[in-house]
Amino acid sequence: MARGRSRNPEIAFVVEQACQAISEGAKEIILTGVNIGDFGRSTGETFIDLLRRIDEIDSAAFKEESTQNANFRVRISSCEPNLLSDEIIDFVAHSKHFAPHFHIPLQSGSNEVLKLMHRRYTRELFAERVAHIKSVMPNAFIGVDCMVGVRGETTEYFADYKAFIESLPVSQLHVFTYSERANTKMLEMDLSVVPQAERNRRSKILHQISDEKLAAFYAAHRGEKGTVLWESKRLENGQMCGFTENYIKVYAPYDKNKINTFEEVTI
Repeated sequence: MARGRSRNPEIAFVVEQACQAISEGAKEIILTGVNIGDFGRSTGETFIDLLRRIDEIDSAAFKEESTQNANFRVRISSCEPNLLSDEIIDFVAHSKHFAPHFHIPLQSGSNEVLKLMHRRYTRELFAERVAHIKSVMPNAFIGVDCMVGVRGETTEYFADYKAFIESLPVSQLHVFTYSERANTKMLEMDLSVVPQAERNRRSKILHQISDEKLAAFYAAHRGEKGTVLWESKRLENGQMCGFTENYIKVYAPYDKNKINTFEEVTI
């Protein structure tokens, strides 16, 4: 009710914004929205068309025609699995500027709970998307939105959910604990209620799984080369940090000359 129907600006406007940001020194652009895979519904365009146009931005788009200006990368924010097509995944894998980084909402690893939530996908489709990403981009970072404690999430459903999450080659979980909201359909349904203490317990379980998966992802890439974009903040220990293209956080001694620059490092 608050968001209204999906709507978006035209591709030409988004590209213009991107070019403006890059000309002002931006080195990383994130394409974001409420449901980004729906892009184009209000303008008769498509999300993959937007990605292609963004990827075509190069030095010729800028007055000074400097190759430095074309040195940027792009991340795609959260995109639902039913809208994250193999075509999009394959495009990112072979693009010039898009990072091997995906964030995909799952919400539950139980098909029964997904039905209760009126999700437009199954866990099997989700697993297919993850497998395809890993087949064409083995080094890709995959973040996943997960919710626990929704009405109707029985002990058995959660156990099934947990096992499914553990089986996926994903990198990190973004865990949400369900809380009741007025005027939502779920409150009208005759479903079992998960006690708050149990919701918190389930949240801790998924947070632990997330920590383990992130540590494993980092360990798998130790010793490899990565390109870091250094951030401006000076940390309390006299260091600075940045992220590689596949979202590995890297630290180094603070050097103001490195701020907003790319550097190839050994992870």
